[in-house]
Amino acid sequence: MLLFRTEGKDGRNVCGRGPELIGGGLRNCKSPKTRIVPFMIALLAVWGLSACRTSHPLPPLDLLEPGWRVRQGQAVWFPRQHGPEIAGELLVATHPNGRTFLQFTKTPLPFVVAQTGTNDWQIAFVTDHRTFSGRGRPPKRLAWFQLGRCLAGGAPSAEWKWNYSDDGHWRLENRLNGQWLEGFVSP
Repeated sequence: MLLFRTEGKDGRNVCGRGPELIGGGLRNCKSPKTRIVPFMIALLAVWGLSACRTSHPLPPLDLLEPGWRVRQGQAVWFPRQHGPEIAGELLVATHPNGRTFLQFTKTPLPFVVAQTGTNDWQIAFVTDHRTFSGRGRPPKRLAWFQLGRCLAGGAPSAEWKWNYSDDGHWRLENRLNGQWLEGFVSP
């Protein structure tokens, strides 16, 4: 819709659309609606860019500092039904304050690296170039976080079954989707 501006009888600008304004001194006239559009776009852009914030990567750990219990072993991971089993080296570190670190390596590079802090978590699937992180408790569906909790002496979430023997052999299995981890770590 075109709006035109012209001077009224009292000398003020008048906006309108009809033929009564056609004549001398016509200029484009911005209605209040067209003036607010750029403002709304700018407001939405600022809101969209500031509304969400991703978690920061967890800082590197020094597993040599006091309190860390570091164990090494072997594991087999069955990530999904009808998929291959993946065997590799396992490094598990637990701290009394609840922090955990797990690294599943398929030589020569890390395959999965999972870490929990006191109120945040991060997992990297290195070969897929994917990293996920968040605040609070880690997702229940990820076996690596359940394994860290179980090896630290805790119980897994309800959908997981945990078996551990005194010689260091263990098995963690998801009752819902069939995913499992099995292996051993140095006691």
